Amino acid sequence: MTKVLILGMIAVALAWPVPVLLARARWTIRMPAVAMLCWQAIAVAGGLSMIGALWSVSEGAAALLALHLLLNLGLTAVGTSRQRRRHRQLVELLSTPMPDRPGTRLIENEAPVAYCLPGVPRSVTVLSDGLLRLLSEEELAAVVAHERAHMTQHHHIVLMAFKAWRTALPWFPIASRAEEAVALLVELLADDDARQVVPDSVLASAVTAVAGTDAAAVAPRVARLRGA
Repeated sequence: MTKVLILGMIAVALAWPVPVLLARARWTIRMPAVAMLCWQAIAVAGGLSMIGALWSVSEGAAALLALHLLLNLGLTAVGTSRQRRRHRQLVELLSTPMPDRPGTRLIENEAPVAYCLPGVPRSVTVLSDGLLRLLSEEELAAVVAHERAHMTQHHHIVLMAFKAWRTALPWFPIASRAEEAVALLVELLADDDARQVVPDSVLASAVTAVAGTDAAAVAPRVARLRGA
């Protein structure tokens, strides 16, 4: 009974007060790598403690919960992989290679677009001609460095895992909060890579320009880069 109580208390703590406090913490903006490790630890430890507490009461129910979580992770991975393959096929049809930028393709779009698409054997960076017209060379270098950092740091895998967690437990508000927090953290981590290429002011200018009318979505990133 003591073991069940301890596991139950850990599960409850990791399901509500701990992630709420982490989501509200201001230090996470300054230390995104540490914050990311904390969210990953909460997800893994929270899941294991839930299964452990349930196992002490009903092995069958615990096994079903574990299977449910693993199945959702697998289905999310397969679905995401299929979407990326279809996306890559469309990109190859609708874009042209940029000879001066290996692994980069250009699409015709007035809107400023920049993203990296994971793939095998290699990822591809997609830019729009609207982006090229909007940004200076230095700002463009910042955006490209940011997008490629997502690939080198495998952020797509991290985001997929937290998406699977939310899908598996849609009634679990912390799963949604965790996904939102991690989505911001991967942007901050990619910004930190880009900051090695250009000054913070240039990256802030590029982020603001690309965001356009959706500037509120990048406000935490811009404020961080400008030292606010």
